[in-house]
Amino acid sequence: MGLRDKYSYAIQTAKDLRMQGSADERDGKLYFHGTTNTQAEANKIWDAIKTVPDWQKEIVADIKATGAAAGGGADTYTVKAGDTLSKIAASHGVNGGWRAIWAGNRSTIANPDLIFVGQRISL
Repeated sequence: MGLRDKYSYAIQTAKDLRMQGSADERDGKLYFHGTTNTQAEANKIWDAIKTVPDWQKEIVADIKATGAAAGGGADTYTVKAGDTLSKIAASHGVNGGWRAIWAGNRSTIANPDLIFVGQRISL
C-alpha cells in the first residue's frame, strides 16, 4: 500500500473541500501543497492527515488559506502551549470572549475545552 492509499481519507477531504493543489508521493513521503478558501477548511485537511499515527514521519504539507474566515476579514491565531479560548480572547480583545471564538470556529473546534498546540483559529 502506497502513501496515497494510506492517506486516501485526507486526500478525499482535500478534494471535497476543493483544495487547489495536489498530494504527490515521492522519496517515501507524501507532499500536500495547496490552498483552501478558509482556515477552517485547511484545519479540516490537517485533522484528516492526523488520523494516521505516522503522519509526522510521512507527510510534508503546505496548506494555506487564501480567503477570509467566515465573517470576513477575521484575524487568525496559532494556539500555543497553555492557551485556552478565554486567555486568547482576553489577550486579543475579542468581543464576546471565548464563546465568540468558539462560535466562529465551530467547524474545527467541537469542544471549547479541547484545542491543541499548532491549531489555527479565527479571532
